[in-house]
Amino acid sequence: MTEASPKDFWENRYAGSDRVWSGRVNPTMSSLVTGLSAGRALDLGCGEGGDVLWLAHRGWKAIGVDISETAVARAQSHAEAEDFEEGSAEFFVGTLPEEMPAGPFDLITASFLQSPVALDRLEILSAAAERVSIGGCLLVISHASAPPWSQHQHGPDEMPTLEGDLEALHPRVAWEVEVGELRERPAVGPDGQEATLEDLVILARRLE
Repeated sequence: MTEASPKDFWENRYAGSDRVWSGRVNPTMSSLVTGLSAGRALDLGCGEGGDVLWLAHRGWKAIGVDISETAVARAQSHAEAEDFEEGSAEFFVGTLPEEMPAGPFDLITASFLQSPVALDRLEILSAAAERVSIGGCLLVISHASAPPWSQHQHGPDEMPTLEGDLEALHPRVAWEVEVGELRERPAVGPDGQEATLEDLVILARRLE
């Protein structure tokens, strides 16, 4: 694991490339969120804003937070180009969980909130759980194993598990777990490598 600070690592990651992600919505996220009533949403580790923009187009008041200033600036630029209604798509630079926006939120999403540098995922998920409104949803999508082309291999004890993530959600909040499973998907690496990746997907609805 690299010794760079999380802020420096991710800022260098985004600043070193014109675009890191495709700009398209995470298809697992979109498939599970489609059909939910639009409300107030928060995307943790929003990157360049693809998921937030997708939500905003569907009537959500969506907020994205990321540790990288470059990523947030790009997301804001994309939102301005879309000419959204004020408050539909907002982005903030912040360290999680300390600077997580205040709730409540009808939906909180975290897609691949994983890092080769220090990141307390479980503390972040616990803080997010407390910000979900009664009847709202928390959607967490994670790599269940490192992609074969990853430059920063995670040790087996570092990969998320269903039991570990659910335990982080439960101490102070009761949930109905609507989806809690491993899913396979085809993927192509940066040099054209083809592989089948396994994701951990959790969709939980907060109970009264």
